[in-house]
Amino acid sequence: MDAFYASVEQRDNPELRGKAIAVGHGEARGVVAAASYEARKFGVRSAMSSQKALRLCPELIFVHGRMEVYKEASLKIHQIFSDYTDIIEPLSLDEAFLDVTHNKKNIPLAIDIAKEIKQRIREELNLVASAGISYNKFLAKVASDYRKPDGLCTIHPSQALAFIDALPIESFWGVGPVTAKKMHTLGIHNGLHLRMWSKEGLVRAFGKSGYIYYDFARGIDLRAVETSRIRKSVGCEHTLEKDISSQSSIIIELYHVAKELEGRLHRKAFLGNTLTLKIKFHDFVQITRSITQAKQLRSLDVILPLAKQLLKEVDFETNPVRLIGLSVSNPRGGEETLTQYEEWEQLTLPFEGWDSE
Repeated sequence: MDAFYASVEQRDNPELRGKAIAVGHGEARGVVAAASYEARKFGVRSAMSSQKALRLCPELIFVHGRMEVYKEASLKIHQIFSDYTDIIEPLSLDEAFLDVTHNKKNIPLAIDIAKEIKQRIREELNLVASAGISYNKFLAKVASDYRKPDGLCTIHPSQALAFIDALPIESFWGVGPVTAKKMHTLGIHNGLHLRMWSKEGLVRAFGKSGYIYYDFARGIDLRAVETSRIRKSVGCEHTLEKDISSQSSIIIELYHVAKELEGRLHRKAFLGNTLTLKIKFHDFVQITRSITQAKQLRSLDVILPLAKQLLKEVDFETNPVRLIGLSVSNPRGGEETLTQYEEWEQLTLPFEGWDSE
């Protein structure tokens, strides 16, 4: 979906249409949850501080989020999806993968299914969606972002490598700002540069992710569309009212985050073995530190000492802290391996050609 939360607000409030709006809170410590395309023209993006967003776009209008409304719209979108296939993998409220290899309406071309779904979302929900079509999840994801808003892009197998070669490294799925910066220092600026690296070199530079980058640069992604997703982590985070750097203040905040995490773990009946501490500093630089234990992490008396241990690795005296987060992951009690990634089966589907609208 295109600017989903903001688009829902503009749909439901005609006075907001055509204006730069942000879903979130506009106060000093607020964060933008979503921005309309009118706001994005000024550089406003999700996860940006509200104050920075206002500096970029002084006329920006903040709207409080209505999660129940967004969930209702998402449910209706998925009902449209289910008219075509039952093989649907949600990524979030506003994004999903669909395997339409064998679809319910026996439509031979995937692009025709995408066009029909886009039209129905517009007519039935008065919202705009973008669609990407390709032979695997990586390329479909890239294609869905390629012509936003209201985009439609197909990446044909015969044209995949040419498309990837010209793709900026920042547009690769799973490459965030920190990884992109590291790649730039290594001379990797696009897919062609990435494909010039050996698998061993990428693994040395990026760890296990190097295997995935190696495959993505070659148009390979063997992951199937999964209709059921196993929860892999539970976490929570607090954005502080003001930046803090004293140890006592940070320990107090860490306790509150750990206490909230304990409650969430019990409510979701989640068992995991890895604790991750997330710290965002005053300059928005973000780091994470993790530790894995043989025992399951559920209670405060286990989580808090580990969190304090991880905190010792953080230099907060010279870098005031803006946000503290904790999460528990690794529910199977061991490191994720790439065995399953290598064994997934990829289905095929017909194409009309390399096309974008």
